[in-house]
Amino acid sequence: MEAELTALAASGATAFVGLMATEAWNQVRGRVARFLARGEDGEDSEAVDAELEESRVALLAARRSGDEDGAADVTAEWRIRLRRALRDNPEAARELRGLLDELEPHQPAAPTVTVNNSTNGGTYYSQVIQGHDISGLTFNGGGAVGSRPEPGAG
Repeated sequence: MEAELTALAASGATAFVGLMATEAWNQVRGRVARFLARGEDGEDSEAVDAELEESRVALLAARRSGDEDGAADVTAEWRIRLRRALRDNPEAARELRGLLDELEPHQPAAPTVTVNNSTNGGTYYSQVIQGHDISGLTFNGGGAVGSRPEPGAG
C-alpha cells in the first residue's frame, strides 16, 4: 500500500507542477489548494495557495535560467508533501485520484516527435538499424555467408 501511495503522490506532484507552468494553472490552482489544505493542521486554502504561488515563481525562474535541478526540487517538495498527506490520511487517495482525473484535460500535451529515417544506396546483407538508445539486441542470421551473390553474377 505504501508503494501505491508513493506512486500516487509522485503522479500528483508531477501533475500539479506541470500545470504550474501553463495558462491552465489559473483555472485549477484553487482546486489544488483546497485539496492540499484539507486535513492540514491549522492551514487554510489561502495559505496553501500562497505556497503554490511561491512554488510556481520558483519553477518558472528555474526553467528560465535552465536550472533543471531547481525545477526538479519544486516537484520533489510537493511529492514529499503529498506522500505525507496520503500517509496521514489514506482516504485522501481516492480524492487525489479524482482530482487528477479532473485535471487531466488541462495537462500539457506530450510533444509529438516525428522521426524519418531512410537508407539509400549500397547492398546490405544483414539488418540495418537506425535509432536512438538501442541496446541489448541479438540477431541470429538465417543464411550462410556463402549465400551472398557473387559480384557480376546474374
